Amino acid sequence: MSDIWLNKINWSDDGLVQVVTQEAGSNDVLMVAWMNREALKLTVQTNEAHYWSRSRKKLWHKGEESGHVQKVQEIHLDCDNDVLLLRVEQVGGIACHTGRHSCFFNKLEKGQWEAATPILKSPDEIYRK
Repeated sequence: MSDIWLNKINWSDDGLVQVVTQEAGSNDVLMVAWMNREALKLTVQTNEAHYWSRSRKKLWHKGEESGHVQKVQEIHLDCDNDVLLLRVEQVGGIACHTGRHSCFFNKLEKGQWEAATPILKSPDEIYRK
């Protein structure tokens, strides 16, 4: 496959594009992350989500440590060509490093952020080091 399709994306000045990851079965938004060209190409080639870690400055395969990979079913590009939407099957039902289904577990209640969803598995069990 030619890489021409990558040129349609309006990459940021640092070569990244924001990615919203949604669970295909439930339509839950699981997480927001970043990809560079290499991460997106790997995602397309493997049908599993790969991202760019801005803090670690490296590629990462979602689930490489936890086993909670994201099997990509669809990839969409928004109307401004600067945000991707991944529709995925979330293996193991856990997308967040905190052990929750989604990274969006904090809910604003009466002026305070409260954890609105339970921890499904302790991070200590997920990331044994």
